Amino acid sequence: MTSTTERRQLVLDYLLDHRYTTLNALCMEFNVSMSTMRRDVLILSCSYPITTMQGGGGGVKIADGYRLGMKYMTSKQTDLLEKLSETLSGDELATMQSILKTFSNPIK
Repeated sequence: MTSTTERRQLVLDYLLDHRYTTLNALCMEFNVSMSTMRRDVLILSCSYPITTMQGGGGGVKIADGYRLGMKYMTSKQTDLLEKLSETLSGDELATMQSILKTFSNPIK
């Protein structure tokens, strides 16, 4: 049996791998009740970019591009590179866009 902390880490790892799922799927995956999983997701969402959506297309999602432990550029660094990219074209522009996509903080 896993501890609450271990289970929450496993839920986070699951979300990092799958990016999107439903609460029902998480309940089944970790063999816990809906109220336990709601609480786990709520606690995780206080520290990580996890959101929940209700309804037909609802579920649990972690922000696009978020990676655990990844260092991101500051908004000043991102702004400067975006400004500099206006002068680029071709392969250089594609490379700059790739850098911005990889290292810009998805949670602005």
